[in-house]
Amino acid sequence: MNGEIEHTLRGSWTPSGAASAPLSPAALRWLRHRIGLTETTTPAVPSSLLDVPESSLAETPRAELEALLGERHVLVDAAARLGRAGGMSYSDLVRRRDGAELAVPDAVLLPSDPELVQGVLEICARHDIAVVPFGGGTSVVGGVDALRGGKNAVVALDLVRLDRLISLDPDSRIAVLQAGMRATEAESLLTAHGFTLGHFPQSFERATIGGFAATRSAGQASSGYGRFEDMVEGVRLATPAGEWKLGIAPASAAGPDLRQLAIGSEGILGVITEVAVRVRPAPRRSRYEAFVVDGWQAGTDAVRALAQERVLADVTRLSDPTETEVQLALSGQLKARALGNLLRAKGVRNPCLLVLGWDAGTRTELKQRRAAAVRALRDVRTVRLGRAAGESWKSHRFSGPRQRDALLDRGVCVETLETATSWSGLSELRSAVRTALVCNLQTGSKQPIVMCHVSHAYETGASLYFTVLAPRDSEHALAQWQRAKEAACDAIAGRGTISHHHAVGVDHRPWLRAEIGDIGTAVLTAAKRAVDPTGILNPGKLIRD
Repeated sequence: MNGEIEHTLRGSWTPSGAASAPLSPAALRWLRHRIGLTETTTPAVPSSLLDVPESSLAETPRAELEALLGERHVLVDAAARLGRAGGMSYSDLVRRRDGAELAVPDAVLLPSDPELVQGVLEICARHDIAVVPFGGGTSVVGGVDALRGGKNAVVALDLVRLDRLISLDPDSRIAVLQAGMRATEAESLLTAHGFTLGHFPQSFERATIGGFAATRSAGQASSGYGRFEDMVEGVRLATPAGEWKLGIAPASAAGPDLRQLAIGSEGILGVITEVAVRVRPAPRRSRYEAFVVDGWQAGTDAVRALAQERVLADVTRLSDPTETEVQLALSGQLKARALGNLLRAKGVRNPCLLVLGWDAGTRTELKQRRAAAVRALRDVRTVRLGRAAGESWKSHRFSGPRQRDALLDRGVCVETLETATSWSGLSELRSAVRTALVCNLQTGSKQPIVMCHVSHAYETGASLYFTVLAPRDSEHALAQWQRAKEAACDAIAGRGTISHHHAVGVDHRPWLRAEIGDIGTAVLTAAKRAVDPTGILNPGKLIRD
């Protein structure tokens, strides 16, 4: 999308930023029964009633920024600043909906090329102004919160105008994309040339290439295409110490791979302006289908077999019994009843939905890959639901974020968290996190719904992705979720990683030191001092300033 149009849309702030999806009457009835959903709706407070403080950006740096970028691209109006006040976590949405105090940037800056980004950092360093890089605004861990960090002001550096495909090398299969390009636009441009990035996280409709790199993103098809860091061949960053370019060959032994230091640095080591990525030929064939496995252990055994025999489908997703129950319940009463009868007739008592999806260039390749996966499942009893169920999952795979406003309107606490660990510890970790969430979210006689699925699998282990639906504490909504999230993170610590793909941001920072150790923390701190000696880059994220 053209940057001029896009920054106007962002200025016209709405609670979720994208069109919401209503809940069906059947879904409302089921939720009312399952978690005690009330009839009362709690719509969002109009943005015009939110308290947006006056900008603290001083006259001199503002004049210098306007001289650099042009007056039209230094925004200080309330709507534009409010549109970059945080990300898309439950806490972010509740603060906006309830009119709670928000960390609002003092200005929004809209550079159009890497050289202007470098110029912005030089001005901000000179005037001690904090800079928060902003892409699609999809962070769910506080990664784009406009924290001042003791600086004179804080600005949101929105990269929306860095939206170009710089180059495409079809022989090497490398594309160079500017960091502000939306994933949807990148995929569209690459497809026009016969290629695909193959990166489809749930944030696909909003997220940007730079955001993927800064957070070590993983997509729904990462089992086949790889995580985003696996795709990065090179990266260009602007830093207060100067421009930093990394990546010159497909592999190198010239010291540690500093690309991997920049990737996942969450904006504290520099502002990513360009990313060179590995692309692949766009698939000509695809097949998605669904199976049911009886029980969580049998399901994880099935996915482990696929991973360790190296025949994972591009999309490999296993839902636990609770998530499967929700999916069946919301599929419609007749469908749910018919499927329930079928599964009972097959002797399935604890159904777990397994979705497998393959992309291929030819029919033969697709057939061979599917056959290899089916052979790997030979020791696991499955009930095949067929292609219709798999294609239905594919067609709705980005709908979750669009339903959050409808759930929030109905007084539901809805949020996600994720982790990963080795196969031997997977079930213990799932149980510990579920227990922590249930104990801290239960209100009255109704228990919260805590769903879990394996979204990414490896030879040595897998990720766990939890989704929570619970009645919201109308008076203490933020404290309710914060208490539950902290308990879940405590349960994760020592059993798995504090984040598999959502990143660290503000929310996970208290648990990072336990994972990487004092020396690891010191290494990150030293790297930050080298490129950002005065600490203006994204204060309060990843490591303690």
